[in-house]
Amino acid sequence: MPNDGWQALPPRARGLYIVSTALGIAAAAFVVGVILIVSRLYAPTPYFLPGAALIGLLIGALYGNRRFINTRWRLNGDGFALRRGKLWQVETRVPGSRVQHLDLKRGPIERYCRLATLVIHTAGTRHSSVSLSGLDEHDAEWLRDRLASQTDDDDDA
Repeated sequence: MPNDGWQALPPRARGLYIVSTALGIAAAAFVVGVILIVSRLYAPTPYFLPGAALIGLLIGALYGNRRFINTRWRLNGDGFALRRGKLWQVETRVPGSRVQHLDLKRGPIERYCRLATLVIHTAGTRHSSVSLSGLDEHDAEWLRDRLASQTDDDDDA
């Protein structure tokens, strides 16, 4: 099946997606468990909170893996496109003419894994931006430079 130019994230980003999603869902499950105990809606057993967190970790790991598998990007003459999801698919397109500025973010774990997050700020409201984490650092720099040059070319025209 042709990918029509859609690029997958590098395999080393899988762990980042799995861990970040699993920790987020486990924390939410733990908080819900505490709320149930405090509101006296559930009489806890000693294993209730650890069990809720463990189930949250497992569900989060599975969901994080699916997020990783179903995230794709591409850059063409029209601009940047991002596709996420399988069942509920979301495709975002950012024309080069709408790009205001570009940021590369790298936290300590991303730097260790040679990954980066590309943030594309667009024309429009104050919170208009598209963000893609887990990019290979060289791909992120290449994307930033290409989008910036497309923006400069559009300004010159």
